[in-house]
Amino acid sequence: MNVDLTILLIVCIYFILLLFVGYISSLKTKSREDFFLAGRSLGSWVTAISSTASSESGWVVLGFVGLAYKEGVPALWTAPGCLMGYFLNLYLLAPRLRMKTASLNSLTLPDYISDRFEDRGNLLRITSVVVIFTSLIGYISAQMTAVGKAVNGILSFSYSQGVVLGGVVILVYTLMGGFRAVSYTDFIQGLIMVFALVLMPIIALIAVGGYLPLIHKLSAINPDLVTLGGGREGFALFGFVIGLLGIGLGYPGQPHVITRYMAASSDEKIRQSQVIAMVWGVLVFYGAGFLGLCGRILLPEINDPEQIFPILSKSMLNPIIAGIMLSAILSAIMSTVSSQLLVSASSLSRDLFDRAFNITKKEKTALLVSRITILVLGLFSIFVALSNIRIVFWFVLFAWSGLGASFGPLILFSLWTDYITKWGAFSAIVTGFVVTIFWKLSGLSDRLIYELVPAFILASIFAFLFSFIERKLRRKNGNTR
Repeated sequence: MNVDLTILLIVCIYFILLLFVGYISSLKTKSREDFFLAGRSLGSWVTAISSTASSESGWVVLGFVGLAYKEGVPALWTAPGCLMGYFLNLYLLAPRLRMKTASLNSLTLPDYISDRFEDRGNLLRITSVVVIFTSLIGYISAQMTAVGKAVNGILSFSYSQGVVLGGVVILVYTLMGGFRAVSYTDFIQGLIMVFALVLMPIIALIAVGGYLPLIHKLSAINPDLVTLGGGREGFALFGFVIGLLGIGLGYPGQPHVITRYMAASSDEKIRQSQVIAMVWGVLVFYGAGFLGLCGRILLPEINDPEQIFPILSKSMLNPIIAGIMLSAILSAIMSTVSSQLLVSASSLSRDLFDRAFNITKKEKTALLVSRITILVLGLFSIFVALSNIRIVFWFVLFAWSGLGASFGPLILFSLWTDYITKWGAFSAIVTGFVVTIFWKLSGLSDRLIYELVPAFILASIFAFLFSFIERKLRRKNGNTR
């Protein structure tokens, strides 16, 4: 097995660090609130960086770099779109969500939705669980596949060995420490990501000769690579820009992201996390974008642009720094997997077994069921990844949009207005999810505009429309509530 022992050592140290954090976190996990929200004790740095790291999987260090390689400067429209999502979450959603969920003692997103709209029949809770579970279970399996590929590319292990190794590490620290372990490991992984996506683009830009030579060389390949529209005009340009900017609409609806705000220890910590997270986002997104632009010059004949990061790391850096850089790829993937795994498990154990069916009322029983659920879901995801069932990637296409459109408008409206009713909330969840699937399957995402934009807009409209109808029926029946 031809493995650079130095890189292998760095990655092993990284894995050991994650497991150590999981063990320390397990010592502090005594209750459901500990397991699902770390006892609402997260500080500003952990809140900021764990929330951002969990939202950006391998698509940033691999996919976005590859997109910038192929599209050039127009791909950078993705950055302001994502930063808009950060702004929505950090400034409009986070402060009020922390306060509301603390007052209602809500531990999960379905918990909050059900409590907020007095959902005594658990209609909203069960509907939310179905959307979350359907969206994330395939996504987790696909991310396990990405872990296998990353370990294979970095360490020359076989794909199957990579899936098992990465999957087991994720499972162990998530099982041991729950939300606290996931948040603190995401914090570490976020720091590794930002370090790599600041240093590597600088090194690549120096190798190209600087900013102006980069622009001139890209223009010589194709002038469209250095224009904001990439040669697109009219509605094609509008759809392209709005589609990339529209990615930001998905952030308020991602349960594995916004639970970080629910777990913050105080309003002051939320305010401090706002600046930290925005700075992290600027560095990561523009760093990844510029790395892709430089890669177009440094590796003009590469077959898979998504491999620019690992190839340049191995070829341009000494093994120790390269090991840290390559760990950033694993960090981006693993931070998302662990967060999504915990959210999926909490939806089943907390929202179904506990709140809907009243099965797990005792703390010890609830913790045991939560860990068993994580174990089963994790092993299932590893099995799917090992089976190479490529259909799971279809789920990735709509998971972000489905969650964003189903929950984003509803969460924002629920925090800023009392107008939305229970049936308005239900219609928003269902509309966002159904429109996302229809838009994706019909091909309108490719021909017209990214599915999240129309799904988000229609979910918003239906939320108010059904709330208006419900309120009108109440008044007609003499019920003014």
